[in-house]
Amino acid sequence: MSTNEIPLPDVGIEERAREIRSNLRRIARYDWSLWFLAVVIALSMTFAIATLSMAVIFDPHDSFYRFSMSQSVRGLVGMVLLFSVYTLYQQFQLMQTRRRLAEQVEIATEQHVLAESYLKLAMVDPLTGLHNRRYAQDRLVAEMARAQRQKNSLTVLMIDVDDLKRVNDRWGHGAGDAVLKAFGARLDKAIRGSDLAVRIGGDEFLIILPECDRNQVQFVLERLSVLEVRFESQNISFRFCAGSADYQAGETAEQLLKRADDALYVEKQNRKNQAVPVA
Repeated sequence: MSTNEIPLPDVGIEERAREIRSNLRRIARYDWSLWFLAVVIALSMTFAIATLSMAVIFDPHDSFYRFSMSQSVRGLVGMVLLFSVYTLYQQFQLMQTRRRLAEQVEIATEQHVLAESYLKLAMVDPLTGLHNRRYAQDRLVAEMARAQRQKNSLTVLMIDVDDLKRVNDRWGHGAGDAVLKAFGARLDKAIRGSDLAVRIGGDEFLIILPECDRNQVQFVLERLSVLEVRFESQNISFRFCAGSADYQAGETAEQLLKRADDALYVEKQNRKNQAVPVA
């Protein structure tokens, strides 16, 4: 499996959501049953009180009154006991269901955070914090389609940090990582909110510039000048090469990137040819 095919975890979100909905329905049923039983008890107590109030009508020594009184008191006591036992049972069931629901919500939250972290790993370069090649490919295709549909310009910049191997050999790979991180941060500040800076891999970067004319491209490059990073009490200066290409209607993303990469290669060759040998 390639690094661009990082799988997302099988978090079972739908199954977890069904369990939570089931528990919520169970709690609702418990609530309705308690309400129903409370109404029954209230009506029963009303009937019992009405029966007891019959003392003002019947003679207390009357056998029918004594029978009604006895049956009413017994029924009232029985209903109260039944309601108390049932209420305790329902409260226990509610407590269990709420506990299970809380556990499921906690698990679902953890799985959501885990899924987001995997998604971030799939789209973000961990060293620089910029988006990676996988994300850039989808974004570039979308921007090309939008540029063709709206007849707007689209420019891509291929950038290569110069002499990163020399930095690694002289100061160590930690210094090389510091250079890449500093350059990534500078890229992120140099572009507009609608642009996208990407680390393709190694010392290669890509900038996608929708609706950007040549003057704006040059402005971005100028904002990247004077590059220096502080590493272990040392100031490390570094440079970069860049090549650009404008989108042409009908071409593929691969063709556009190939033209930008060719322009980058020409720029690097020109810089080598202009280099003055050190005596």
